[in-house]
Amino acid sequence: MQSHISNHPNTMINPINLSSSDDELATGNLVSRQLLDLQHIPMTELFIALFVFIAIHSLRQKKHHGLPIWPVLGMLPSLVGGLRGNMYEWASDILNNQNGTFRFKGPSFSSVNGIITSDPRNLEHLLKTKFPNFPKGPFFRDTVHDLLGNGIFNADDENWQQQRKTASIEFHSAKFRQLTTESLLELVHSRLLPILENSIKQSLPIDLQDILLRLTFDNVCMIAFGVHPGCLSPNLPEIPFAKAFEDATEATMLRFVTPTCIWKTMRYFNLGMEKKLKHSINRVDEFAEDVIRTRKEELQRSDLLTVFMGLKDEAGQPFSDKFLRDICVNFILAGRDTSSVALSWFFWLLHHNPRVEERILEEIYGIVSEREEVKKGEYQSVIFRPEEIKKMDYLHAAVSDALRLYPSVPVDLKEVVEDDIFPDGTVLKKGTKVIYVIYAMGRMEGIWGKDCREFKPERWLRDGRFMNESAYNFTAFNGGPRLCLGKDFAYYQMKFVAASVICRYHVQVVENYPVVPKLALTMYMKHGLKVNLYRRDESEIQKYLNTK
Repeated sequence: MQSHISNHPNTMINPINLSSSDDELATGNLVSRQLLDLQHIPMTELFIALFVFIAIHSLRQKKHHGLPIWPVLGMLPSLVGGLRGNMYEWASDILNNQNGTFRFKGPSFSSVNGIITSDPRNLEHLLKTKFPNFPKGPFFRDTVHDLLGNGIFNADDENWQQQRKTASIEFHSAKFRQLTTESLLELVHSRLLPILENSIKQSLPIDLQDILLRLTFDNVCMIAFGVHPGCLSPNLPEIPFAKAFEDATEATMLRFVTPTCIWKTMRYFNLGMEKKLKHSINRVDEFAEDVIRTRKEELQRSDLLTVFMGLKDEAGQPFSDKFLRDICVNFILAGRDTSSVALSWFFWLLHHNPRVEERILEEIYGIVSEREEVKKGEYQSVIFRPEEIKKMDYLHAAVSDALRLYPSVPVDLKEVVEDDIFPDGTVLKKGTKVIYVIYAMGRMEGIWGKDCREFKPERWLRDGRFMNESAYNFTAFNGGPRLCLGKDFAYYQMKFVAASVICRYHVQVVENYPVVPKLALTMYMKHGLKVNLYRRDESEIQKYLNTK
């Protein structure tokens, strides 16, 4: 019986094994057919399908990371897109969507990585609470060294402390305050106002940003180096240094968004933006060397540069000309660019907010209404006194709100020395770069309310008096140990210039003129600020005097 069964051709000796073999054979045939079919699909379609898959996967990460993360390239494609438009608005939108902090991941082959934040808690942590753990760091120093050298903006530790201490003593001296007041008065009334008056006579628009840059450059050179470059001469001479300095700050800023290996290669071969930077820095050096040479010939003068010339380094030797050059360049950056670009944005905002201009005029003429020249109708001859400038609380608030929206230094960078954790829970590893976006802080509803994008000086006033905001909500002048030494001088300078212009002229931006920020170390207007000026007549001024 068994023999019969075993020899029958249709008998199932091992049903399980036979079934498995059939399935494997069927599966093999199916795979073969699919592979055969793939040979007929164009490679282009395969690449498109692969790209779509990667794109979907990358875009899905945007919700959690703020930006898509692409293989190898990281977030670089998004950064390139941001650079094509308003970089600061782009960063602000991301930070607002990510509750104030996100981690930027650059290409795997680059050093363009770090934490980007605008959270006031984090800023207080890095600028004050844990200040020693967040120096400028080697990445920042290396990136800006060609331009700023070892000056105060680029220095850390003892080098920074010595420069700050020396500058602080000078900035708080009675002689310095007197010098700043006298030099500003001379520049405004003997140089600036005649140039503005001349533009009215010729009925020609002027580039107000250029005029203000000339003013602040002359001013910083007079008080810091004891020289008068003459940028505000009546014929407005071309100043090669000024253009070179602006080009240098722009090219230096581009290094921060370019992989280090790329810009260093470009520098080595003297190509592209690095070639432009080298040429610009040579022009900057020529100016600084000329200033130093002049000061050495007239050491009896009293100015900031002369003070540094009298000091010794750690070896007991006078500071080198290279170090003095760095002092010059850093203080020009601090004194020229910051106040002038802030005033440019202030006048642009004023053009779009006539209500604010009216309030400023009411305040100004209310303060000087008892002056004899005002009573006689001699409005053009008014020269504001320091105590009068100090009383201008609404003007102070208006300048502050302009700085909130358009800070002169829109971003800054630190580096983590030891592992740490931000108050918002962000983990920081040693060597991490931390970029804090001051521009974005002025556009955060959590700090300033739902009207944060409005130009509203009233937000700074309590019972008509100006009230300071926390340096970690309003970081236009930095905070903690690195709080700007020239903050009081900058406010006085900006208020004196603004009041002197506003009380005499209505500043109107040329219709449809393009006003956008430029990507640089400071927030230049990319195309300048073309304006027309209109002299205020007696009837208009009387209106503000009668509101007192």
